[in-house]
Amino acid sequence: MDSIQEFMDTCHSAGNTFTTITNNNNNTTTVAGTSGSSSSSPAASTTSSSRYENQKRRDWNTFGQYLKNHRPPLSLSRCSGAHVLEFLRYLDQFGKTKVHTPICPFYGHPNPPAPCPCPLRQAWGSLDALIGRLRAAFEENGGKPEANPFGARAVRLYLREVRDLQSKARGISYEKKKRKRPPPQQQPQQQPNIGVGVGVVLPLHHHMPPPPGARTTHHQ
Repeated sequence: MDSIQEFMDTCHSAGNTFTTITNNNNNTTTVAGTSGSSSSSPAASTTSSSRYENQKRRDWNTFGQYLKNHRPPLSLSRCSGAHVLEFLRYLDQFGKTKVHTPICPFYGHPNPPAPCPCPLRQAWGSLDALIGRLRAAFEENGGKPEANPFGARAVRLYLREVRDLQSKARGISYEKKKRKRPPPQQQPQQQPNIGVGVGVVLPLHHHMPPPPGARTTHHQ
C-alpha cells in the first residue's frame, strides 16, 4: 500500500502517547508525551483537538484502503478482531522501535551501547493510540459499540502482550506511576470534662443529715 509508510510516519508523530526516536546507532528510545503544546489555553486545546481529528480521519481512511487491498477484499461489516490483529501485525514491517530478542546481549538494556540485528517493530504506544482512534472512528461512522472490532477482547490481549514483551525486551516500564495518597490526619481524642455534668442529682425533698457537732432544734 503506497500510503502506509506516510500513515505510519504520522502515527509516530501526531497525538501518540509515546514518541520513538532513533539515534545514529540505530537504537530507539521511547519518550512519554505528545507532540502538541503543553499550554492549557483555549487556542492550544482547539489545535490539539483538530490535530487529533485529522489524524483519526487519516487512520480511518488508511484502514479502509487496507480492507480494499485485502485478499479477498473485506467489507467493514465482516471485519472482526482477528482482522484487526492481522492489520497490526502487517504494520510491524514499518516499525522503528528496536525490540531485542531473549538471546540478544542487550535484552532488557534500556540504552544499548552498540547496534544489534534485532528486528524493528511498532512501538506499543503507537499501536495503543492507533487502536483508540480507530475504535472511536468506527462508532462515529455508524458502527455499533457492541460490534466494534477494535474493542474486541483479542485486540486488548494482543496490546497487553506487546506492552509486556517490549517492556522486558527494552528494559523500560510502561506502568503509570501511582500517586501517593497523603496519610489520613488523626483527629485529637476529646478528653472527658470531669466535674461537669457528672454529679449525682438528689431529690428535692431529700433529708440531708446535719454535720457533726451542729445543734439540732426540735419543734414542738
